Amino acid sequence: MSSMNAGGAETFLMKQYRLIDREKYQLDFCVNVQERGFYDDEIEALGGKIYRIAPKSQNFKKSLKDLENIVKENGYENVLVSSVKPGTALELLAAKRGGAKRLIYRSSNSSVDGGFKQKLLHHTVGRLAHTVPTVKIAPSVLAAEYCFGKGCVAKGKANILYNGIDTSFYRYSDEKRQNTRAELGLSDDEFAVIHIGRFAKSKNHGFLLEIFAEIIKRNPKAKLFLIGAGELEAEIRKKAAELSLSDKIFFLGIRKDVPNLLAAGDVFIFPSFYEGMPNTVIEAQALSLHCVISDTITPDTDITGLVEYLPLGNPKQWADAALKYADGYLRQDMSEIYKAKKYDTESTAEEFIKYCFGESKEKVLSAV
Repeated sequence: MSSMNAGGAETFLMKQYRLIDREKYQLDFCVNVQERGFYDDEIEALGGKIYRIAPKSQNFKKSLKDLENIVKENGYENVLVSSVKPGTALELLAAKRGGAKRLIYRSSNSSVDGGFKQKLLHHTVGRLAHTVPTVKIAPSVLAAEYCFGKGCVAKGKANILYNGIDTSFYRYSDEKRQNTRAELGLSDDEFAVIHIGRFAKSKNHGFLLEIFAEIIKRNPKAKLFLIGAGELEAEIRKKAAELSLSDKIFFLGIRKDVPNLLAAGDVFIFPSFYEGMPNTVIEAQALSLHCVISDTITPDTDITGLVEYLPLGNPKQWADAALKYADGYLRQDMSEIYKAKKYDTESTAEEFIKYCFGESKEKVLSAV
């Protein structure tokens, strides 16, 4: 991975890591940063190694060589990369040169930032993703087709591996809701809008603030809670101030109590330009929270019937949809639905072992 911070792909891997039988299997990680990541302490506590190699943006050739050497020197037979960037398949080729036999590519999104250059690279270098991996997995059909080609799932050339959740952790209760609302200083009649996502272009926070500005016009008791961190946070804070919303918007950073925050919320708004399969929308539904999300996101996201899809562009339309939930609604335990649809972590951990280890019981290196 680029780093082991609290992003969607990283969180997915950690969910699997916690559940696999670590007497038989182990995950070690290779990252392109020197600073420690959000999950580093937990990885080491679970017995994993973390290798740090040259950033691809600074020296791509050296980064590939470093990865090749790590695979060779440590005898890794199984190597997983999780990304949608065009150079990802080249990293698998480096791992192959190092001796890896099982080359696993997890497509984690349905598009990529970067403009014309990145799109050109995706349609040239990125086509290596069709031929280099021996195993292809993705969280949704859209994410699979973006990297592996149209019809890849239907043709059996790629497999869907769900972003399962721990249903004992992501479970709604009235007690959880009331306690967390009290901690956040929310009264019973205040309307809590929740968003979880890295402050990056793809998450479309600017439009989210425009939606919230419309919500405030009709419900002055609304508050917006933003969970996450990222390079565009200062820009979004500035826009909140320009819209005179700073006293209504709360930047909570990266949190470990996400289920509690989702339980405390009244609606989840997620206007991303694109996603592979957003963990946060899966998690919000598990807390029985209604979600209003962009229609650019895969329809596979709707597991419970609590998701409404809208086109981007009209913040008033989004505000109308969100305000339908301002007067409250029945919340319930959704865990049995998740288990029945195999969106629980126990089911996905079994699939993860099948795709990433096959019959091998060697170590698997997760690297991008």
